[in-house]
Amino acid sequence: MIDELLAENGLNQAKIGDLLGGLFVKGSDYGDLYFQHSVAESWFLEEGIVKSGTYHIGHGVGARTVSAEQTGFAYSDDLNLKSIEQAVNFASGIVKQKTRQPLEIFHSIPSAAKYAGLSPLQSLSSEEKVDFLRKIDAIARKEPKVKQVSASISGAYTEVLIASTDGVFQRDRRPMVRVSVSVIVEHNGRTEQASSGGGGRYDYRYFIDHNLDEIYTLEAIRQALVALEASAAPAGNMPVILGSGWPGVLLHEAIGHGLEGDFNRKKTSVFTDKIGAKVASEKCTIVDNGTLANRRGSLTIDDEGTPTQNTTLIENGILKGYLFDKMNARLMGKTSTGNARRESYSHIPMPRMTNTYMLNGKDLLADMLASVDDGIYALNFDGGQVDITSGKFVFSANEAYLIKNGKIGKPIKGATLTGSGAEVLQQISMVGGDLKLDSGVGVCGKDGQSVPVGVGQPSLKIDKLTVGGTQV
Repeated sequence: MIDELLAENGLNQAKIGDLLGGLFVKGSDYGDLYFQHSVAESWFLEEGIVKSGTYHIGHGVGARTVSAEQTGFAYSDDLNLKSIEQAVNFASGIVKQKTRQPLEIFHSIPSAAKYAGLSPLQSLSSEEKVDFLRKIDAIARKEPKVKQVSASISGAYTEVLIASTDGVFQRDRRPMVRVSVSVIVEHNGRTEQASSGGGGRYDYRYFIDHNLDEIYTLEAIRQALVALEASAAPAGNMPVILGSGWPGVLLHEAIGHGLEGDFNRKKTSVFTDKIGAKVASEKCTIVDNGTLANRRGSLTIDDEGTPTQNTTLIENGILKGYLFDKMNARLMGKTSTGNARRESYSHIPMPRMTNTYMLNGKDLLADMLASVDDGIYALNFDGGQVDITSGKFVFSANEAYLIKNGKIGKPIKGATLTGSGAEVLQQISMVGGDLKLDSGVGVCGKDGQSVPVGVGQPSLKIDKLTVGGTQV
């Protein structure tokens, strides 16, 4: 569709090159145009009825000029030539001279596709989408303690064309689907709520073929029933064992953001100027990998047209590198790691994570548990906050258990984990061999922009962490 829209507006490769010339004037270092066309839909079920649905089509173009640390940016919701020229003129306004510089010849960088470039929206009929949601409701209703059920299925298909003054001329076709299930349970006057779900860069049929309607629903019910039995969490400094998979969101927030290039260029990260230094336990190797097939955080190319890659951030405790877009890489004498990301054509790109996770170790979860006399075992998190400069974080565990004398005890609620990302890395004494990635629900926010991401980790033991509890 993006090619048809460009053709309708007389935008061939030569004309796009001419527009880029308006961005790459004397005094500028770089310029690009980001064309996007998106189609998205969502279906929502509540109390057995599909009560609402949305369908949205949108397109536009973002124009950017970069000069040293300055960025000129403008966008247009219209792809007609006059509107784009106005955006180009505004973006290039950060430099006074209008003498054009020579552009590099357009070229495409070969990169194996990380997902099928097909729209997922037609992979199920409207009737099949409704039936899928109703099946979720029916499965949930088999549990007598379930009082309310809500579910949604959503999909999007985005086509982008990225053209830049350094010769990039790259297309990408990006599918995305997601299912969410939420239940409220009640027993003896007590109510609890829990959610589950997942998704990725594939089509709706994947959910049916892998029985995910039932898997997600039963997982939401399981978590809610555990919460019904949970008692108040203790407080204090204690050993904490994190489960595999979604608990990797703690590493994403507390450590991953601090390794993004812009924070380190500006020297506002706790990890600034520590390349080659020991910043973690030797048990820790952490990567950011945008090349995993069909994963929510994966991209064939980033939003500057650079192929994504598997970047080692920390290896056996040693800090190896940061995540870069083109601007921050250039200013730090590095090369882009394929981590330039933007929410849409109306936003500027910045260095962001893709799929960030810790690699397997050799320890056993049973041995981790056996090593703890008094601590907690955290399996799921709601969310948290982190301060990039200090690395300090606060996370809420929505599924956690006491550990007593080496055994998993009763569930607890209201536990918050507080600490510093840099300190936590040093406190990791055991890392399991059960690496798991999250189910495909991650959304990362930064400077007002949201992008899909993946997280993961094996089970791991943190020797000492501050736990804030509700126990009196």
